[in-house]
Amino acid sequence: MTRRVAVTGLGPVTPIGIGKSAFWDGLRSGRSGVCRVDDLVDLDGIDVKIGAPVRDFDPLVYVDAKHARRIDRSTQFALAASSLALEDARFAAADYDPDRIAVISGTGIGGMETFEINFREMLDRGPRRVSPFFVTSLMPNALAGEISIRHGFRGASFGIVSACASGAHAIGLAAHLVSSGIADAALAGGAEAVLLRITFAGFARIGAVSKRNDEPERASRPFDLDRDGFVMGEGAGFVVLEDYDRAVARGARIYAELAGFGMTSDAFHITSPAEDGDGARRAIELALRQADVSPSDVDYINAHGTSTEPNDRIETVAIKRAFGAAAARTKISSTKSQIGHLLGAAGGVEAIATLLSMENGFIPATRNYETPDPNCDLDYTPVPTALPIRVALSNSFGFGGQNAVLAFVKN
Repeated sequence: MTRRVAVTGLGPVTPIGIGKSAFWDGLRSGRSGVCRVDDLVDLDGIDVKIGAPVRDFDPLVYVDAKHARRIDRSTQFALAASSLALEDARFAAADYDPDRIAVISGTGIGGMETFEINFREMLDRGPRRVSPFFVTSLMPNALAGEISIRHGFRGASFGIVSACASGAHAIGLAAHLVSSGIADAALAGGAEAVLLRITFAGFARIGAVSKRNDEPERASRPFDLDRDGFVMGEGAGFVVLEDYDRAVARGARIYAELAGFGMTSDAFHITSPAEDGDGARRAIELALRQADVSPSDVDYINAHGTSTEPNDRIETVAIKRAFGAAAARTKISSTKSQIGHLLGAAGGVEAIATLLSMENGFIPATRNYETPDPNCDLDYTPVPTALPIRVALSNSFGFGGQNAVLAFVKN
């Protein structure tokens, strides 16, 4: 059985806005969510002082105070994003058998804040000071578990951990569950909350993050010649997926059909993609093939576009190899230029950004794209552009060489 899959609800929690309208307003206006974060995190001795936090998030809007204390910040984000997505979809559990509603979540690291707090407590005050909720807050699958419990969805429920591709993998695999008939509907996406001393230190040690501390809003500059690394952010992005025919029957608003999903492995290096971009190329081609569209049909690519030297250059190679002559005619932009890199949440939030661009016929610019790089020679949309979008891709590539590409088609 192969069924079409509709996207009917969007739930973003991001550094530039919470909820669909606020997030889109931030994207469209070109607002940056990058700032100095040494008022939030002890970064003494660490060269990096900038990040993209969700400063205006109040978990008590979404969960009660007692429960909020028992779950990690990443899970708080996931519960908020999933609730926003369901609300946006006007999704009523009565429309479906709860045994056939899936919840698939992605995260790159999991409850790292929970780990950091409890590890310090154990060192300073002994093992009996470790929280009884330590394990259930730390585990990466807590996101899916908590969402399932919250809404009573009893279908397939599990977590995906594939670094920066986690959110996209979760959405793509959830779509497979719906398409194959295993589920009739699904909540899927990713969440991350690791703006912490230890993670800043770790990413700084491998030289992956920008040190443009005196110009935070100009630090994330995908595809620009002067890029010097990504900016770490936090947040969540979840979507509602439904069997297309049932979504139509209940009168749901359909943003687009999730028509294709490609996933591959580089099998090359734990952090660096191969110079020929072969893993990303194959993922793009698989998504196009499954969606039954050609490169010339694609109007827009929401790039992985991290703002690191190798990623942007090799993603460009992959797009050119997959698209051929059509690559030069395709609009590309990177949402990370505004919200930073949300790691395991990136794929979910960027899928939402792609869908909002399709809905509004408007591509937000790649912020801070000022000096072209000869090795990145495609159209990265340096200024906002109005454009009808019928077919779009959302690229996500993670440490470990794990690649995921989502293909959306608007009918």
